[in-house]
Amino acid sequence: MSRIAPLTVLAATVALTVTPASSATQAELDTLFEAIGTPELIATMRTEGLEQSDELRQSMFPERANGWRPIASSIYDTERMEDGFRTAFDQELSESDVTPLLAFFASDLGREIISLELSAREALLDDDVEEAAKETYADLAKRNPERQKALEGFVDANDLIEMNVAGALNASLAFYRGLADGGSFDLTEDVILRDVWEQEPEIRTDTVDWMMPYLAMAYEPLSADELAAYEALSLTKAGRDLNRALFSGFDVVFNRLSYSLGSAASRFVQGDDI
Repeated sequence: MSRIAPLTVLAATVALTVTPASSATQAELDTLFEAIGTPELIATMRTEGLEQSDELRQSMFPERANGWRPIASSIYDTERMEDGFRTAFDQELSESDVTPLLAFFASDLGREIISLELSAREALLDDDVEEAAKETYADLAKRNPERQKALEGFVDANDLIEMNVAGALNASLAFYRGLADGGSFDLTEDVILRDVWEQEPEIRTDTVDWMMPYLAMAYEPLSADELAAYEALSLTKAGRDLNRALFSGFDVVFNRLSYSLGSAASRFVQGDDI
């Protein structure tokens, strides 16, 4: 498979062939949305969400299986998820120059990276695969410490742990508020905030335990130079704009999903028709 040059060379080439920096057009945002595999990722997120909703049912109302799955399925509606994501995503990138992003993700390396990320995310739906990925990553420090450091550098450059922890805490807060508004639980805002914040250490541990094996699995076929090129992109203004837009979009999605799930669960506990 052909490879692109390191990002510094790519950026120089792009600068010679595109117009000066300008705000993103709707057509460019549409292209970028597809190029980074968002529709496929949202479809995988729906599968993840339905599995998690089954776990929620088992913990909250194990004797009431009938009727819950259709409710969860309606909550994890991919069209509504995409619409919510696009509103925030487009708003964040509306004043950005996305031409470097379009160039990168249209390249051989860019397309390969997106394919690898999506394949790994889908593969980790299998508990056995996830466990194997964790075991493999646990041995990485011994087998290839330079690779482990490169992955940690990528995570730090993109602030992936902190941003994911913050997003998970916000989603948990939305879930509790949904529970309270659903009427089955007498939860004050103080109680909600205390309970959510007490989850932070566990959420942080879970995030690290999932993120690092996932990235190691996804990027295993990439050379050190290719991974460095991807990290270099993320450190550019365009890359940081994209990272911010992605987290903004998915924060909207997860907060809406979590609130809806909490509200539905609260009413389901009461036996209400939803």
